[in-house]
Amino acid sequence: MRKLALSDEILLKIEKPARYIGNEVNSVYKDPSKTEVRLAMCFPDVYEIGMSHLGIQILYDMFNQFEDVWCERVYSPWVDLDEVMREKKIPLFGLESQEPVKDLDFLAITLQYEMCYTNILQVLDLAQIPLLARERTWEHPVVIGGGPCTYNPEPIADFFDLFYIGEGETRYRELLDLYKAARREGASREEFLRRAAKLPGMYAPMFYQVEYKEDGTIHAMRPVEEGIPKKIRKEVEMDVSHTYYPRKPVVPFIKVTQDRVVLEIQRGCIRGCRFCQAGQVYRPVRERDLDMLKEYALDMLKNTGHEEISLSSLSSSDYSQLPELVDFLMEECGKRKINISLPSLRIDAFSLDVMGKVQDVRKSSLTFAPEAGSQRLRDTINKGLTEEVILKGAALAFEGGWTRVKLYFMLGLPTENDEDIQGIGDLCNKIAATFFEVVPKDKRVNGKVQIVASTSFFVPKPFTPFQWARMCTQEEFLKRAYQTRAAIHGQLNQKSIKYNWHEADVSVLEGVFARGDRKIGEVILKAYEKGCKFDAWSENFNNAAWMEAFEECGVDIGFYTTRERGMEEVFPWDFLDCGVTKEFLAREWEKAMAGEVSPNCRTVCQGCGASCFGGGVCREEKDGGSV
Repeated sequence: MRKLALSDEILLKIEKPARYIGNEVNSVYKDPSKTEVRLAMCFPDVYEIGMSHLGIQILYDMFNQFEDVWCERVYSPWVDLDEVMREKKIPLFGLESQEPVKDLDFLAITLQYEMCYTNILQVLDLAQIPLLARERTWEHPVVIGGGPCTYNPEPIADFFDLFYIGEGETRYRELLDLYKAARREGASREEFLRRAAKLPGMYAPMFYQVEYKEDGTIHAMRPVEEGIPKKIRKEVEMDVSHTYYPRKPVVPFIKVTQDRVVLEIQRGCIRGCRFCQAGQVYRPVRERDLDMLKEYALDMLKNTGHEEISLSSLSSSDYSQLPELVDFLMEECGKRKINISLPSLRIDAFSLDVMGKVQDVRKSSLTFAPEAGSQRLRDTINKGLTEEVILKGAALAFEGGWTRVKLYFMLGLPTENDEDIQGIGDLCNKIAATFFEVVPKDKRVNGKVQIVASTSFFVPKPFTPFQWARMCTQEEFLKRAYQTRAAIHGQLNQKSIKYNWHEADVSVLEGVFARGDRKIGEVILKAYEKGCKFDAWSENFNNAAWMEAFEECGVDIGFYTTRERGMEEVFPWDFLDCGVTKEFLAREWEKAMAGEVSPNCRTVCQGCGASCFGGGVCREEKDGGSV
């Protein structure tokens, strides 16, 4: 019988003990004596966030389909249990076996957002694994990172043995076989990592050396040995309809952030918003087959008991068979009294008609993401959304019974000026006015509309046209937020508009991590030693400790955020190849500065480079010929 790693006394003392006991529906248990490789998939945040991540569910299912592999899960213990584990020296454990992570072969950490970096160190520390990769031996698991933040892994390179660049379905089997062979042969840990570094998509930081110029920018990054690749291309699963996807996802005991069946309908995005990293690095667009989605939707609903299903993609409206899929789900889910969630839809007549049928309009709200207040700035970021379209969508929504609209904007975008900020207030006011124009008085619920405007602060990301952009300081961000608030308060319909904004200090730190180099690793370690963790949680974020860490390490924040970058500068991530070329990104940056719009991929191919993968939207038949 499985023994829990935590005593009843501890479980009764901490918040939400169900985070740590495992044994959920559809979790996988194997006989350790019949497996050759044991692996823990880690999301370095609290259980409720990690359990909502589709990527881990996919890889967990994939690994456990391998007969010789047992994959478990592990998440960051919340601050209450963190304290107990340190005090009682309890090593971090896998949820399935309840055995120490340090005794497994691999610890695979997903890197979804930069503000989890100190939590990576928390996980390693609690697992009793040396924080620095160079201090590890075969006594410790191989620590491998994957996910979107690996498109600039340099700030955390010192803490990882390997990074997997790209989509996990393609190369893990080869990596595990390489590991088994190395252990059988008695090869050293370094020799295993050397062999792994030669696999496509694998980056082993120990085999690369960074050379800096006097001004602190990078001169070059080179392999330190022959046979190690100079450039690492991301891995892409081109056949997304016939690959791994969980029919039996793990069902948590407690409510988590995404408490529903998630059906990924496509990967990639045709839109080309210039601020969006996901829209670039997940190219080319690949759709899942309609029949496959129908089959998996029914299987997952049957195997989980969830009462809601959500379609997942960067832009669901661009899925070519969306009407057919929605019709199927509405019929099947109607029989079963299952709710349907349709995020990432453009607000048009079709979408509103569908949402009107699947949602309780009295409780739901609609979301628009104009991103910028003026048409000029929307063109700069290539948003592809006009004010006319926004107001028409709002009018259709209000006529359909919606009375609450959420609007998302970004502050600090390149070329932003006072008129753009004033435009946020003006647009909110026009949307509120549209409600009073199209909804007769006798049909207004409670007599009013609610517009909720939220602003985040722009953070330039690698592999986007804005990777060259200057980022605002904390003071500049806050000034823009105050201007936005004033612009909203000055509107005729201000009582119908509520305004929220993101924390500026967190955004600045995210900007450092996003475009940082290996020098940032020392700062992250220093901040962790000062007690920083769960930095994405406002109640735990300690900006003063971070500022001390930067000062003690002699690292200038402005070098990574506000400094102007020349077009010829070598970036810390230039040794990676995501398919989209630097030349294309430079062209898009120049078009942004000129206020020029680029059509979406299905309209006109922009020559981004993603066609090198040989499929997706880049190879669709169009007008009688191949694009």
